[in-house]
Amino acid sequence: MASNFKRYLKALGPGILFASTCIGVSHLVQSTRAGADFGFQLVAFILLANLFKYPFFEFGSRFAAATGKSLIEGYLKEGKWMLWLYFLLSLGSMFTVTAAVTFVTAGMFNNLTGVTMNPAYVSGIILLVCTVILALGKYSMLDTLLKIIGSVLLISTLVAFFGALSKGQVTPVEGFVPKELLERDSIIFVIALMGWMPTAVDLSTWNSLWTLERIKQIGYKPRLKEILADFNFGYIVTAVLAICFLTLGAKVMYGTGVELSNNSTVFSDQVVTLYTSALGNWAYLVIAIAAFSTMFSTTITVVDGFGRAMGETTRLLFFKKAGERNAYTWMMVVVAAVSFLFILLLSSNLKDLVDLATTLSFVIAPLIALINYRVITSVQIPEEFRPGKKLLLLAKSGIVFLTVFAIIYIVVFFL
Repeated sequence: MASNFKRYLKALGPGILFASTCIGVSHLVQSTRAGADFGFQLVAFILLANLFKYPFFEFGSRFAAATGKSLIEGYLKEGKWMLWLYFLLSLGSMFTVTAAVTFVTAGMFNNLTGVTMNPAYVSGIILLVCTVILALGKYSMLDTLLKIIGSVLLISTLVAFFGALSKGQVTPVEGFVPKELLERDSIIFVIALMGWMPTAVDLSTWNSLWTLERIKQIGYKPRLKEILADFNFGYIVTAVLAICFLTLGAKVMYGTGVELSNNSTVFSDQVVTLYTSALGNWAYLVIAIAAFSTMFSTTITVVDGFGRAMGETTRLLFFKKAGERNAYTWMMVVVAAVSFLFILLLSSNLKDLVDLATTLSFVIAPLIALINYRVITSVQIPEEFRPGKKLLLLAKSGIVFLTVFAIIYIVVFFL
């Protein structure tokens, strides 16, 4: 038993990076918004999104364990067209994704420090800091940093969650009219909510890359069940915290007539106030630090993840003789620079920037899900590593689920 636990601890890491990527905009922004605007009506959508997306993220970790290669290499082996498809889909979303999480982080920083600098310029500084840290510290620094930050957020969120439950529901203001779930804007928001719940499906390649990097770091190849245990731990934590954030929004803001602001700094103050309403004003500084740390961890994992995934993709497509490290560093610089330009263009409205990023992620999700399914059921995977019938059935159901809602979004948007 003790030896099994030690082996699990060795494997622990990629699942925490995955959780750190998820517990950012999708939780602090979208889940909180869901509770504040709709109460508990959207709980089912959060649970369904987590359920039906699960196989495609799991396939990333499974593929790395089975082959010792990244899922991106798996795409190439199935055909160059598949890698091109992944490249084009990622190219269409990665800058808006990075811009959205960084802009929210800038708002958290301004709220914490009280600075009055334009959040767009703060975003540029944050992107520069993340790029330098990753270029110098590599995976080990990222792994250690996020384990500490993740623990702080997990504890503070659970404490605030139980505090909100003990205080009960706020009294709705006179004349409060709940939002209709079947209205056009509400449907579009639900699609956006599920787009990053727990995160975008195209980020499934990151699981395989982080798993391989962890193996290099520790000099030990964990067994499949240890790698999947690490992933499942991170996945369960993200699902639980999504419900916690929705509950905070529902208990503290729903019915008050107060809407979450489009200004990133004001929004950040509103989010931190959700905690202090449940814990007391004494907790404001602690929670403000935890909230900024959480969003910073999301930003640095997004820069790292896109740097690794798109660096490897461009290397395999265009620069096969280039070293992996050089491709990673250059792609990080490109992601940071172009995302900063997106922020300068779109920073006037936080909600629109977030909704654009999350919706793009959901619309491309069915295609990413399909190619992940094809790779994991291919001859590349040895028989003993292949998913069971139940997981494959869930994956097929997930493809249908993602496709139906993507179609609904397109129809509703263009009506």
